[in-house]
This record gives sequence, C-alpha cells and structure tokens, in this order.
Amino acid sequence: MNKASKTDWKRLATMKDKDIDTSDIAELGDDFFQNAELRMPPKQAVTIRLDSDVLEWFKEQGQGYQTRINKLLRVYMEAKQEKSH
Repeated sequence: MNKASKTDWKRLATMKDKDIDTSDIAELGDDFFQNAELRMPPKQAVTIRLDSDVLEWFKEQGQGYQTRINKLLRVYMEAKQEKSH
C-alpha cells in the first residue's frame, strides 16, 4: 500500500458490537446463516518461478505459506478487476 490507513484500528479493536452503527444496512439474522453456503474456487496445482529470497521469506513465516501467497495474489487480482470496471 502506498498510503497509510487513516482508520483508528485500536479504537475499532476495542469497540463493542452494540456500538457499531448498522443503520445503513440491516444485520443478517440466523436464518441467513443457516442457509448460507461457503463457496471457494477450486485449487489447481501449478509450477511457478519465484525469486528465491521471496520464497524463503514466505516459508520463514511458517506453515501455510502457499495459502498466504494465494491470498496476496487474489487481493492484487481483485484490485486490478475493480480498476478495469
């Protein structure tokens, strides 16, 4: 990110649910979540060439490094998709 966030993260972390203003959108009830389905795109095994220091850094972060790489690529993809629309 090029810009620093102006969000007061400490205040949000300590905020109680009852203090959140949801007047602009109705809160989802239990009936919604009982019928909700989580859909994840299928994974596909690929071969990708990464700089060795980049790969090593991700591996140093611990188990799940491939998932973290995938999440970063998804964020990048979604940002590019938003700009093109």
